[in-house]
Order: sequence, then structure tokens, then C-alpha cells
Amino acid sequence: MSKRRKPLNYFNILLLTILVGISLYLAPLVTTVETPWNPTLTPTRLPEAFLSEAEQLYTQGKLAQAIKSYEQAIAASPSNPGNAAIYISIARLQVWLKQNKEAQANAENALLLNQDNSMAHAVRGWALSNQQDFLGAEASLKRALELDPNNALAHAYYAELLVDQYFNNQGGLDVVDRMSAESKVAISLGDGTLEAHRARGYVYEATGNYEDAVLEYQKAITINENIPDLYISLGRSYRALGIYDQAVDALSRANALNPTDPTPSLIISRIYYATGDYAKAEQYAQQALKNSPADANLHGNLGLMYYKNFKYPEAIAELSLLVNGGKTEDGQDIQPVELVPGAPRIAEYYFSYGLSLAKMIPPRCAEALPVAQQIMFKIPGDETSVFNANEIYNLCAAAAETPTAPEPTPTP
Repeated sequence: MSKRRKPLNYFNILLLTILVGISLYLAPLVTTVETPWNPTLTPTRLPEAFLSEAEQLYTQGKLAQAIKSYEQAIAASPSNPGNAAIYISIARLQVWLKQNKEAQANAENALLLNQDNSMAHAVRGWALSNQQDFLGAEASLKRALELDPNNALAHAYYAELLVDQYFNNQGGLDVVDRMSAESKVAISLGDGTLEAHRARGYVYEATGNYEDAVLEYQKAITINENIPDLYISLGRSYRALGIYDQAVDALSRANALNPTDPTPSLIISRIYYATGDYAKAEQYAQQALKNSPADANLHGNLGLMYYKNFKYPEAIAELSLLVNGGKTEDGQDIQPVELVPGAPRIAEYYFSYGLSLAKMIPPRCAEALPVAQQIMFKIPGDETSVFNANEIYNLCAAAAETPTAPEPTPTP
């Protein structure tokens, strides 16, 4: 009934033990052979995929995200000869985001790959113009046009440079004719390009043709409705025309597209200031300063709104940073802004500071009177500022004539 058990084969057991030991010894030395069927540990994307993604993000107005995708395209293929064009695309978006130093650097990266790239010179000039380096900008733009006289964007950027020079009392006696001519060439060569219509609108705005400026900015917006700077320009023109509701709409759109830029909130605060709605003006002035806390002018703007809302201590704190400089509560170092002729807004901040000091209870005339003296000495031709300086003198004179209550006699 029972089966007879076979005797153990000790030789086979010993051989098997030896083979297992050898396999364990060799296992760490064996490298994995890659086959087409092995999955990749980290999925890779082609540069073209990043470029396509960047273009979509640009169309959607997501400029910062588009820049990252362009940078990933370069990282995916660092030696690609086409990277010069990608650097230029990055630089153009950075100018729209007011990252002008970074834009200049990327335009120069493109030039390292190709010194004769007309667009690289053009975008470099655009970035330099926005940094107020007008000589460097003009040299770059002229080089761009030497390389390609039909470069519509270079003509558009050159028109904007001439407008900036015009605003800074530079460019020569014929600067208005030249900027108008350049913008017309940009339109003729690049009709349908965003930059050409923007440049033409900028020329119209500079020369006070605000209705035509609105039309050109609107044409640019139809090409890409998600560029925040276009809405700022449109809002400025509507404001100049006194069409405040549409100005606020345009600037609010700019704010939504680029919430970190203080410019739209600053302009909206000035619009509400002009209409006498000081509560809203204060609200937007606070938002602008929140976005750029180291900007002395934004401290001055907020201080002005506090003054108009009779918040004199708060006004003094903010306006003093503009007039005297100092450090904010969160450690920001603020440099003072000098009072000079031809700067009416700065003058407004100065006399509002002096008036706030003079209207305190008790008046702080020891600080207010030197402000009035500065105004009288530095900008004697500014009638509005001189009038307010005299008001500071009058308030302090009245305060000096007001009898003060006698000190109470201590009880013996």
C-alpha cells in the first residue's frame, strides 16, 4: 500500500547550492539591458511640444507661463540653432510684462547665436528704450533696420522710442514728424500686427489725438485680446477723453490679466480722485502700493488720498516717505523724490504733505513751514503749488495767534 521513498541525491543538492551562491554574487554586477519594451523612467517631451504650448499660453494671455514653456523648449534642446528665435520670443513677452532687463538679456542671448539677427537687435532696442537708455536703444534699432529695412516691428519699436524721447524733451525739433513717419511705415509693412497698431496708437496718444489712439489700441486688442499693456494704453486714452467708465473697464481688464502690475490700480485711483470719489481712490491707491511697496511715488499717491479723506496722520506717514525718504514698517528703504519744476504731481504731494502737517491738532508747523519754503524757492512759477504754500503759511500764522489754555496750577 505504501510507495518506497527514493534516497536523497546529495550531489544534486550541493550543485544547486553552488549555483544559487554564484547567482547571488553576480547579481549586483549585472546591468539592465535596455530594450524597446522597457518603460522610460522620466517621460521626455520634444521642443516642438513646448513651443506649441507656449504659443497657446501667449494667445490666452498667460505670458509668464508662456515664458516658462519657451525656456523648457530651450532646455530640451540646448544646441538647437533655432533657439535664437525662442530667445527673441521670450524677450518680447518679458517686455510686455515690463521685465525689461531680463528681456535685454534674452535678446542678447539670441545675438550670441546670430549677430546678424534683425529681430534680436530690434527687441533689444525696445527693451533698452523702456529702461530710458535712449542712445543704446537707437543704436540697436538702427542696426536692426540696416539688417532688414522691411522689419515692421523694428519700425514700430523705433516709433515708440521716438515718442519716449519726445516725452523726455529729447529727439530733436522734428521728433514728432519722425515718430509719425515711423509708425506709418510700421503699419504699411505690418498691417495686422499687434506692435504696429500699438505704436501708431502711442503716437496718436502722444500728440493728443486720443480718439484715433483708442481706435488703434482697439485694433491691436482684436489681434490679441489678452495683452495687459494694451488695456492700460486704452484706459489712458479713455481717461484723457473723460470717458471714465470705459477707462476703468479697460484698466480693470489689465489688472485681471496681470494682477502684480501697480499701473492699472494707480491710474484708476487717479480717475476716482478726479471725480471726487476719494474713498474708492484710496482703495485703489492701497492696491497699487501693495503691488510695489518700494515705489516712493505710490506712497505719495496713497498719502494724497489719505489727505483728501482727512486722515492727516496717515497722510503724513506716507507723504513723508516721498518727501524725506525713510524705511517702511516692513523694512522697505524708500528714497526721497526731489521737488523740481515741470513735475506737477510731485509738487502736489509736497504741498499736500505740508498742509497735512499744518492741519494737525496741534499743528506741526516746525515741519510744515520748511516744505512751504521749498515750494517757494524751487518752483516759484507753479501757481497752484505757490497758492498752497501760502495756505500753509496762513494756517501756521493763525495757529501762532491762537491763545493756548494756561497750564493748570498744581494743587498744593
